[in-house]
Amino acid sequence: MNGAVAQRYAEALAGVAFERNIAGQVKGDLSAFIEAFYSAADLRHVLESPSVGRDLKRKVVEAVAAKMNLDQSVCNFIHLIVDHRRTEALREIEEAFRAAMNAKLGIADAQVTSARALSAEEKAHLVAALTRRTGKKIEARFQEDKSLFGGAVVQVGSTVYDGSIREQLTRLREQLESE
Repeated sequence: MNGAVAQRYAEALAGVAFERNIAGQVKGDLSAFIEAFYSAADLRHVLESPSVGRDLKRKVVEAVAAKMNLDQSVCNFIHLIVDHRRTEALREIEEAFRAAMNAKLGIADAQVTSARALSAEEKAHLVAALTRRTGKKIEARFQEDKSLFGGAVVQVGSTVYDGSIREQLTRLREQLESE
């Protein structure tokens, strides 16, 4: 599936979630269903099989939704995805949904890669600095990369802040070569 189609589905669900003021619940419910879908081969087979009728698929979705206590808007959304045979794009739709909701709520995603694990205090300081710099609430994901030697690389949207020692050494080398 191309990204534009996933984006349309995600925007539709985000619109409903935002309008009903249940963004957090919808996000959690969608994520929980997708995790169940990908971890249960039998569920995936039933919902993706062309030999299984629409009515049976709907009953299965209803049963799963009831067992998981999913919001009705998520259940209806899953029906739509299954009916249009778009289950292969669930992860892409989930990512687009998260981005759409974050845009509506003024939240920016940040990917922080550091040479070592950061303490809770360091993470809090970094998130606060990014919040001041961007003017948005920051949801940060942290990972380690020993090849950075020290420092960190932060990506917020399409902007990259590279404060790694590796980058500083590269800039120093370029400066020395140009002299």
